[in-house]
Amino acid sequence: MILLATNTPAPPATWYIIAAVAIMFTVTFTLRALPFAILANLRGSKFVNIMALWMPAGILGLLAMVIFYSTATDPATDLWKLLVAVAVTIASHLLLGRRTLVSIGLGTVTYVILVNFIG
Repeated sequence: MILLATNTPAPPATWYIIAAVAIMFTVTFTLRALPFAILANLRGSKFVNIMALWMPAGILGLLAMVIFYSTATDPATDLWKLLVAVAVTIASHLLLGRRTLVSIGLGTVTYVILVNFIG
């Protein structure tokens, strides 16, 4: 019986795997902990407090505008359905104590019902 030599690589040594996992753990832990360590020193900063207040609303507003624009420019979209869903979202947000998830959920459910069940 003749054995042919193959060029299959040997499995990595145990120390190599341990070192790779340790490096990945260190980098991941550092990248996740670093913002909290930096933010602890900036808690009294006026800029950080303003950004904490307005940034979520700004991001949500930009996301809403992009989705609204892409949906409204689609020729198959009935614009009134979209406007009703936006009105429900705004009204529920203002009337139900500014609960973002509730208002987004109600607006989404309204839009899905209008699109799928109202001709």
